[in-house]
Amino acid sequence: MRRILTFKTMILIADSGSTKVHWCLVTASGQCSDVYTDGINPLFQTTIAMQNSISNQLLPQIAPLLWAGTLTHVFFYGAGCTPEKKVFVQKALEAVFKKAEVSVESDMLGAARGLLGHNAGVACILGTGSGSCYYDGHAIDWCVPSLGYILGDEGSAAVLGKRLVGDLLKNQLGDDLKEAFFREYETSMADIIEKVYRQPFPNRFLAKLSKFCADHIEDKRIHDLVYDHFVQFIRRNLVQYQASAPIGYVGSIAYYYKPILEEAMKAEGLPLGTILKDPIEGLKEYHKDAIIPTT
Repeated sequence: MRRILTFKTMILIADSGSTKVHWCLVTASGQCSDVYTDGINPLFQTTIAMQNSISNQLLPQIAPLLWAGTLTHVFFYGAGCTPEKKVFVQKALEAVFKKAEVSVESDMLGAARGLLGHNAGVACILGTGSGSCYYDGHAIDWCVPSLGYILGDEGSAAVLGKRLVGDLLKNQLGDDLKEAFFREYETSMADIIEKVYRQPFPNRFLAKLSKFCADHIEDKRIHDLVYDHFVQFIRRNLVQYQASAPIGYVGSIAYYYKPILEEAMKAEGLPLGTILKDPIEGLKEYHKDAIIPTT
C-alpha cells in the first residue's frame, strides 16, 4: 500500500505600521508565535530595503520555527500599501518566501478584518498614523483619506507628537512642561528641528515624542490636548460615515488613551465599539481556513 504523507501547514500574518511590524506565525493547531521587526512602509522604503529588513530581522527569529511545517501563505497588511505601492512589498516578500502564496493589502483592510471579521461597519486605526473606513464585510467600501501626518492623520501618534512639540516650542503649555520635556528626552529645539526636517522617518520620531503625553496625562493641559486631538479625528473623519453601529478601533493610541477616546466619542455623540491594540487576533480567526493539511 502506498503511504500518504501529511504535512502541517503554517501561515504568516503581518500587521505593519511605520514604526514596527507584528508578525504572527500560525500553525495548523492554532498555535501562534509572535515576533517584531522595524516598520515596513513602501512610501518610504525601496523594495531592496524592505527585503533586507525581512531577511535580516524576521528570518533569524522565525527560522527555528519553520521545521514544524510548510509555510504556504503570507498575509501582509501594511501602512502605505496602496494599490500602486503594495506590489513593491509583494516583491520583497516573494523574494524571501519563494514557495509561499503572498497577499499584500492595506493596514486599513487588516484593521477592518481584525475588528469586524465578516460583518459590515466602520473601522479606525490610531497608531503612528491614522485611518478610517466603511467595511462591507469583505472589502473596504469607501474611506475618508488619511493624507499622512503633514496634511492629515488626525488622532495619530505622529500628529499628537507634532502638536505637542509645536505647542511646547511655541510656549503654549507652560515653562514647567517645556523644561520637563527637554529634560526627559535629553533634547533641544535644534535637535528636534534637525530630526524633523533633515533626517529620515520624522513621523516615527514625532510618534515617539508623543509618549510624553501618556506620562503626563494627569496634567489638565495634556489631557485637553489629547482630548482635542481625538475630537479633530472624529469631526474631520468619522462624522462623514453617519454610522449607527459602534465604531471599532485598533492601534496603540486608541488602546492606551482609551478613557479619553471614550470621553470624546461620547461628547460627539458616536457609539464606541471594540478597541484593540492590534488586529492580529482577529486576523488569525479571519484567515484560519488557509491553515489546512497538505498531502
